[in-house]
Amino acid sequence: MTVCAPHGPQSTPQSLPRSAPPEDLRRPAFTVTVDGSYAAWLALGRGTDGWFPERWTLDGPEPYAVSLPGTQPEEPDSQLLPLTDGRVVIRRRVAERYALSLLYPTGPGTGELPLGAIECPYLCLLPPAPDGTSAYALVHGEEQTTLWRVHGGSGGPQLLATVPGRCEGGAWLDRSGRLLALDRELDGLTKAVVVDLGRGGETSPLLQITEKSNDRLLLAEPDSGLLLVRSDAPGVDRLGWGVLGSARPVRFPECLLPADAELTPFAARPGQGLAPEECAVAFRVDQGTGGDDWVGVWSAATKRLRRFPGPTGWLAGAGLWTASGELRLPFVTASVPCGLARVPVPVSMPESASVPVSVSMPVPDEPDDFSEPSAASAMSMVPVPVPRPPRPVPLQQAPL
Repeated sequence: MTVCAPHGPQSTPQSLPRSAPPEDLRRPAFTVTVDGSYAAWLALGRGTDGWFPERWTLDGPEPYAVSLPGTQPEEPDSQLLPLTDGRVVIRRRVAERYALSLLYPTGPGTGELPLGAIECPYLCLLPPAPDGTSAYALVHGEEQTTLWRVHGGSGGPQLLATVPGRCEGGAWLDRSGRLLALDRELDGLTKAVVVDLGRGGETSPLLQITEKSNDRLLLAEPDSGLLLVRSDAPGVDRLGWGVLGSARPVRFPECLLPADAELTPFAARPGQGLAPEECAVAFRVDQGTGGDDWVGVWSAATKRLRRFPGPTGWLAGAGLWTASGELRLPFVTASVPCGLARVPVPVSMPESASVPVSVSMPVPDEPDDFSEPSAASAMSMVPVPVPRPPRPVPLQQAPL
């Protein structure tokens, strides 16, 4: 593995016009900062201009996008990570190495500041760090995974930890950016582990529901401690929920196992301190019909998954939730190249509730009725204590 030092700043002309990409060509990775101020993705130019980075500003009265093209179109596997200062980290594959740079608008052009490069088989950026200014990445080897800080430290890329096995995913468990959860595949099983950056990258177990189960962490909400997990401990792969640092059982609600759809969590309501059951989670609901993408809203308190159609052109699986209870969903259409639907979703909704969807620019009206799954029935696991800062504690093993 070779690490290359960064070079001086560069500037490239900003030349690609923005157009709404066709449905089948949208990039799935639309990444939002932790505070919801910015987002970034690869957008599609007109004609044969190809893919180029685009940064969205989301914290104003209306969203707006800024193109950040380089001297040539990007490869579709380039990865973007927005920072809260408005700059964007980009990861590009160049021959046998991965090059990292900072992109930022400079009047009519795009500024680029190289951050260095790492020669390795594969490198992926982790989700945005809580501080909003640091960037981390995983480097995959044959028998181990290394964790790197690629921006926010001193100099070029900095090796922080080495974890045996192959790690994927990535979820921050606290607001300080100290505890990072990863899904590690080792000896034929996948278990979530936690890397403590405050203890030199020390790694310890996070999820172990049974000895032979595959236990993955899908989403963590640091304020409430709510964890969304996927495990085959019940006999089939299912979604469940637990509470970080609690002795309460992991539960697998029936409403999170719909027969007609696949659920993927993408956002949780922040600010619900000490109230994990009131912390609502938003899901992408893939009904496999080839039609519009739907949004699901669930909380442990309501014990139901409520569905409603996403806005036309929704970048399915992307969005953020504000502490005030507003779910924000980015969308792109031929007439709205940068849109944000605002959905006020109360924590506890009555049976007859509808979800009004307002957007920053006119789009076709959406139905506001729900498709009601059957009532939830929770299957309990024995209590699984999870890490309490500063030192994580492994989850207890327990029978079903």
